[in-house]
Amino acid sequence: MTQKAKKKLQLKAPAKVNYRLDVLRRREDGYHDLRMVMQRVNLCDDVEIALTETPGIRVVCNTPGAPDGEGNIAWRAANALLALSPWKGGIDISITKKIPIGAGLGGGSSDAATVLMGVNELLDLSLSEERLREIGVKLGADVPFFIFKKTAIAEGIGDRLTALEGMPKLWVVLVNPGIHISTGWVYQSLRLTGEKVAANIPRLYGGVGDVCAILSNDLEQVSFERYPALPALKEELLTVGAAGSLMSGSGSTVFALFEEEKTAKAAAAEIGKRHGWLSVAVETL
Repeated sequence: MTQKAKKKLQLKAPAKVNYRLDVLRRREDGYHDLRMVMQRVNLCDDVEIALTETPGIRVVCNTPGAPDGEGNIAWRAANALLALSPWKGGIDISITKKIPIGAGLGGGSSDAATVLMGVNELLDLSLSEERLREIGVKLGADVPFFIFKKTAIAEGIGDRLTALEGMPKLWVVLVNPGIHISTGWVYQSLRLTGEKVAANIPRLYGGVGDVCAILSNDLEQVSFERYPALPALKEELLTVGAAGSLMSGSGSTVFALFEEEKTAKAAAAEIGKRHGWLSVAVETL
């Protein structure tokens, strides 16, 4: 196993936004049943994976708030696949973060998914996408979605995925006010009054208006109450020409939808100039 055709891969790990996030019920195992519409965007972490003769897994992130080594979800992803391989050497992983941490954009889960797919290739494991998703869900609820690589309705804890074909290409302005929000805290603070009946989600979308019609996030109530800058930001994005705006995931990133590149980039620049926050226009994938 020392003579590998490929010993190194340089990959992109994209962020995601949730066009919709319904919390349906709290499960007996402590998790929540969700129903989400998830969309990848082209704000990406850079992930380099290399096979080495030195045994062990090494992860370097060099980003405040993102752990190196075993504390990083990417380490656990590599370890899960290394256990399935006869490879006696090691794996070095370098992650250059572009996706903010604790921002509701799925950066850690995307890194883990990218490592699973990359190590699968480097070690010639030939694991199917379905098998990788089974491994991925044990690492994090969003990991299977990034392996799926399609706009999707995600149900259960995020592991049951249905592709949404023909979703319109849109420009998305992501604004992160630098607030780190713990996903665990948000779910613990969520006040569920009973089981929620999931409304039907359309399967066909003609344009930005159709996507805006489904924008909804049950986690906003928790994050907005504690961080009033977030609802104010959501309203502000609408004033600079967004067709719709929503908090992504558990926050703290708020995103806005635009049809045109020029309008999106102008809005991102204006918001960034006003506040000094990360504010970037990206495309859906």
